[in-house]
Amino acid sequence: MSSTSIHVPGEVPARLEDGFDRVRRELKLPADFPQAVLTEAEWVAEVPRLSGLDLTDLPFITVDPPGSMDLDQALHLERLPGGYRVWYAIADVGAFVRPGGVIDAEARARGATVYLPTGNVPLHPRVLSEGAASLLPGATRPAAVWRVDLDPDGRTVGADVQRALVRSRERLDYAYVQAAVDTGTADGTLGLLAEIGRLRLELERERGGVTLPTPDQEMVPAEGGYRLEYRLPLAAEAWNAQLSLLTGMAAAAMMLDAEIGVLRVLPAPRPADLAKVRRVAQALEVPWPEGAAYGSVVHDLDAKIPQQAAFLHEARVLLRGAGYVAFDGAPPKLADHAAVAAPYAHVTAPLRRLADRYATEVCLAVAAGEPVPADVRAGLAALPEAMSASGRRAGAAERACVDLVEAFLLRDRVGQAFSAMVIDTDERGGGLVQLADPAVIARCDGELPLGERVTVRLVQADPAARAVRFTLS
Repeated sequence: MSSTSIHVPGEVPARLEDGFDRVRRELKLPADFPQAVLTEAEWVAEVPRLSGLDLTDLPFITVDPPGSMDLDQALHLERLPGGYRVWYAIADVGAFVRPGGVIDAEARARGATVYLPTGNVPLHPRVLSEGAASLLPGATRPAAVWRVDLDPDGRTVGADVQRALVRSRERLDYAYVQAAVDTGTADGTLGLLAEIGRLRLELERERGGVTLPTPDQEMVPAEGGYRLEYRLPLAAEAWNAQLSLLTGMAAAAMMLDAEIGVLRVLPAPRPADLAKVRRVAQALEVPWPEGAAYGSVVHDLDAKIPQQAAFLHEARVLLRGAGYVAFDGAPPKLADHAAVAAPYAHVTAPLRRLADRYATEVCLAVAAGEPVPADVRAGLAALPEAMSASGRRAGAAERACVDLVEAFLLRDRVGQAFSAMVIDTDERGGGLVQLADPAVIARCDGELPLGERVTVRLVQADPAARAVRFTLS
């Protein structure tokens, strides 16, 4: 079925909640932290290592999904005579968590926060991730603050990072930012977020980077029950993501120069896969000009158009195989991330990803001209496997929850016909279809014409098995 994330309202039916609990048990996701971890977290929350510059006078803001409490990033943007300055504050988890302590050991076992529709399984105790370490508005917090200077076209001309104290002024969400930009009322950082974000998106296109415009699924109340709808990401989400990518690229360059660190990498597409995707584009009449890079092709596509939605789904094969590589000495042979089209590192979500804290500690030491701390250095080698394991758990949880919600909402509609578009086919005589209403992607049997609209009939919707299946009508 679908592999997109799914959002549900705060109140969910008891049967769904039971199903989500079963997903937790099947994947052995921890229900809580050991008492020793909680005790240490409560202590370090009261006595963080506060050091560095005092940047509390800079009016940082955060932009996150509504209701978020684990706020990793805050930003402040300035226009300079010759370009722009990006101040990007990252929660300084290293001010609270010491390598080798019980919180660190538990974080290594978890790897990353796992998100479920009814709550998350956090990487760190909530007293830290949603409290003392989170960049909540009005609170003075330790941070790793990146200062990245850009030229008028948005290209990086200099980058530095250091520990500092910051104070966020406001917690905003993407809808608010988008509305401010669309109505012409955005000024200061919000206005510059749109301006710099657009410049960085154009640079991404130029270097062949890839951002797939694929929709999320959202469960919303409707007529006494619930329904699934598609939600396309807002432009504000893409602008914000570009600042995170900008910071990750600066961190990767810093670590490669120092010959120590951990990168997020993705191999270039295999020629056979690229040739297949080109054939799909031709069959679906998706324009792919001669010599154009894959990234520049997908930038202009619209997921609401059937042929282009099918192409976007098929093109995801070119983005599979991402992982982490740690190095201490000569840089790795594979140092690039094919979707970013540059070396890249995860540093902007340390409350939610283990690797980000270690990469940040490396960058802070390098930028200060100091040796990387021995305990950080010693922990690098084990990071790729820890992150790989956590990625598999998170992916399995996401898929299981989406499958459960789809089966639950369709359980009383077996035998009904639906309009759908074919977004994938395979040699087994079937493939995947995407329904417009409800917003479901599921397996369908039959001779399916890729990229065309068809009528399908629901033959299975089993919440217990988390299974939905259609047949060509």
